[in-house]
Amino acid sequence: MRILFVAATSFEVESLKLKVESLQNATNFQPSTFNFQLLITGVGMVATAYALGRELAANQYDLAINLGIAGSFDRNIALGDVVEITEDTLAELGAEDDDTFLPISQMGFGESTFTATENLANIYGGCNLKQAAAITVNTVHGNEASIQKIQTRLNPQTESMEGAAFFYACKEAGVPCLQIRAVSNYVEKRNRDNWQIGLAVKNLNTFAVELLKRLKTL
Repeated sequence: MRILFVAATSFEVESLKLKVESLQNATNFQPSTFNFQLLITGVGMVATAYALGRELAANQYDLAINLGIAGSFDRNIALGDVVEITEDTLAELGAEDDDTFLPISQMGFGESTFTATENLANIYGGCNLKQAAAITVNTVHGNEASIQKIQTRLNPQTESMEGAAFFYACKEAGVPCLQIRAVSNYVEKRNRDNWQIGLAVKNLNTFAVELLKRLKTL
């Protein structure tokens, strides 16, 4: 099984990056049989769609896994928790009709909601991550009025700047995909003192390295 790990920044997956590099630098490394690659796309849906589309057009993969941190609307998800994103929506893709938002699907120009096509449990038996529905945005929420508005319209549990673009690119390329995120903050009026980015990154990488070990046996 040939697997592509995808992240927006090296910072989010530093331990996984080091693990992949150590495998590549091993004395018995054989490039022809190495089944893991890590793609750093850059932040945001445009950078993600471009970088991933280019990679998937040039190379064949059996599975793509998006890894990163996220904000959570859902206070039942603890800061630092690692979750499996099963559905992700391009929340801003559409048009305003006065006070009403028209999603692109309602306008007849395409879709804005995409789903994972692989289930983590299928490849990591015994792993029971909480599953969540997400939105992908260009501007992360930090205003009480806009937070209330998006919760009323879509009722998301988490948000990121890349997830739905990742799902879209994989769908277009026909590559099975799943998305894993660790919660670094709650979606609220911006307050960096409340963030737990270090904890989220640590937990995400601990999970990712264990996942890599599990995938090596497949």
